[in-house]
Amino acid sequence: MTEPTSDAATTSRLESNAKTNSAAQLARRVEEASLNAWPALQQQFYDGWVLRFAKGFTKRANSISPLYPTLPGNPMPIEERVRYCENLYAREQLQTIFRLTSISPYPELDNFLTKRGYTLSDPAVVQLRDFSSTPPAPERFTRNPNPTRFETVGIEAWLDIYTKLAQVPSSAKVLHGAILRGIQALCGFGVLFAGSGPRERPVACGLAVSEANFVGLFDIITDPNERQQGYGRLLVEQLLRWGATAGASKAYLQMIEANKPGAALYKSLDFQPIYRCWFRAA
Repeated sequence: MTEPTSDAATTSRLESNAKTNSAAQLARRVEEASLNAWPALQQQFYDGWVLRFAKGFTKRANSISPLYPTLPGNPMPIEERVRYCENLYAREQLQTIFRLTSISPYPELDNFLTKRGYTLSDPAVVQLRDFSSTPPAPERFTRNPNPTRFETVGIEAWLDIYTKLAQVPSSAKVLHGAILRGIQALCGFGVLFAGSGPRERPVACGLAVSEANFVGLFDIITDPNERQQGYGRLLVEQLLRWGATAGASKAYLQMIEANKPGAALYKSLDFQPIYRCWFRAA
């Protein structure tokens, strides 16, 4: 007869495994939604790896994501896979960049790339918020002395505002726009305005992408001259409200690990880290 303690231990282990598998599945689904929400201009699938090309605009859209395990039978060695990718990106006159995650089915790949001379950049954490337990805050705006309003605008108007607030070269605007127009899911191009009358001005903007029950937040930016006034928080709250209205029950975002103010903001908004990601560049 099996001892009760053994039954309890077995049950606990099974429950722990189930939670681990569930968490991994959720993280992978978020990664899929993230790739869909920031599409490349072209992409190719290579036995579980997603190769993305966007003429060099952003690492995310010009990198290899090893997303799924290789097919059983005759797996190709990592070295041969990497060499194939390097040749393909060289043909496109692009730097070979891998987007790696802590949920990757290829844990040995990071060490292999390091030994091959690839450099680490932009370590980040992907965070998730569940609306079912913490619904988005009700709409609120300050009244005096600097009233604000939130609005979703068209892609061209939003691009103009983002380019100015982020202080990016206007040459990047064309490729940025091409990526945004390639998003197949519902998009909310949000802008937060402050002031009133002729003194009204955009102070923050961001993009929300709704897919199934997920909404992803991207390109969150506050005017450098308007920071530390709560505009970033108010913008994110309104984008979350937009996502909930669009049918999302969960929100995700990717944040650079070194962004301490952002970490404090998102923690206060009930976001929780679920996995890490980083780039390795040849």
